[in-house]
Amino acid sequence: MKTIICLIFAISCGILWIGQIDGHADAHKANELQKVTLLLEWFPNADHVPLYVAQENKIFAKHGLEVELHWGGDPSAPIKLVAAGKYPFAIDYQHGVTIARAADLPVKAIGLLVEKPLNTISFLKKSGIKTPADFKGKKIGYTVAPLDVLLFNAIAAEAGLAESDYELVNVSTNISASLMTGKIDAVIGPFRNFEINELKLEGAEASYFPLEEHGIPDYYELVIISNDASLQENPMTAKKLMMAIREAIQFTKENPDEALKHFFKANPDIRKDLNELAFRDTLEVFATTQVQSAEKWAAFVKFAHEKGLISKTVTAEELFINVLEE
Repeated sequence: MKTIICLIFAISCGILWIGQIDGHADAHKANELQKVTLLLEWFPNADHVPLYVAQENKIFAKHGLEVELHWGGDPSAPIKLVAAGKYPFAIDYQHGVTIARAADLPVKAIGLLVEKPLNTISFLKKSGIKTPADFKGKKIGYTVAPLDVLLFNAIAAEAGLAESDYELVNVSTNISASLMTGKIDAVIGPFRNFEINELKLEGAEASYFPLEEHGIPDYYELVIISNDASLQENPMTAKKLMMAIREAIQFTKENPDEALKHFFKANPDIRKDLNELAFRDTLEVFATTQVQSAEKWAAFVKFAHEKGLISKTVTAEELFINVLEE
């Protein structure tokens, strides 16, 4: 019996000793994680679910990173801060990268989050609008100048309208209320996954025209960006980040309910009914690949230059790099 007790004691000590080693190993691994910040282009919302999956499900850590997701309150700031080298990574838009690069800011896209346009021209179903030609004589809201103004004018011209055929009104972010109160008849800027569902929850049925189906080149909605210096000095960091995001997007697509739980856990004060609806409508447009298309980038550059959004042309190679080859 004494021998058995001694043996049990020895095994127990061994287990404790191994546990201490494992604990120190975990702590050591945690200390080895590379800390980076990823700036969000907007406040946390359904578009960002895979990023919070990567954070909450330790996918970033699996790839050697400790990533802080940060929203600073100004949607124009992330691309400028990344260009200035203040932060290594941010979420932005394909058109934002195009405008920035044409203005000689050293930024480029390294991967994808949302691969299809979300921006729309939206209107209430009761408005009677059926085609873009029906915008004649209407008040049209816009949220971001000059981009939304340029995009709307291009779509209206495609429909045979002159700029004198409609009135443009700046509604800033006051999209849903402006439509519901009749201040405007339609608005360019609402995301098909977000504001359309917001209107639905307010009891207003809305319709929309996808921009890419009415004369605007297909483009990537949300891309991950970095700056030239960071990519040259720390190429593996960018690769690790995109490996983690790719894995998190795949997890999100395969486990949407669990992914949404991770997102709500990280953002407990967020409006859950709206973001759940928005998330379900975003699942199909989260990136299916991390190989960006040079043709898609070039097509938008051509459009932007022809319409005066950028004053000089840039090459696709200046705008993006595929840090992951699939």
